[in-house]
Amino acid sequence: MDSQGRIGVYICHCGVNIAERVDPEEVAGFASTLPGVVVARSYKFMCSDLGQELIRKDIRELGLDRVVVAACSPLLHERTFRRVLEEEGLSPFHFQMANIREQDSWAHRDGGQATEKAKALVHAAVRRVSHHEPLEVREVP
Repeated sequence: MDSQGRIGVYICHCGVNIAERVDPEEVAGFASTLPGVVVARSYKFMCSDLGQELIRKDIRELGLDRVVVAACSPLLHERTFRRVLEEEGLSPFHFQMANIREQDSWAHRDGGQATEKAKALVHAAVRRVSHHEPLEVREVP
């Protein structure tokens, strides 16, 4: 394994909730240049079955071992994406979510500033996930 891992980055449009202010294609292009990133894609709804299948396919075909999703609040879909990793045989803890909806597109009026902030949030998430190690799940009585 590379020291960084093999990272896939997925930028959600969240319909127009994110894409109205943030340019998902520009953010994906930026993400593709980051160390350790093997693939960066944008899709209208990453939480949908088709969005999840994009991640599954890339894990299998590109040998990803870490995933970043830039989308809505982790409270809504972090479990969704961790489950995808787990079902594909990866540690669900090799996942990082960047909130570019509530913390970015909903907080800014200027699309250029929102897109730059999304890039910064994605960059931070990629740096963070590159240091993740698998954790052991334990039951606490």
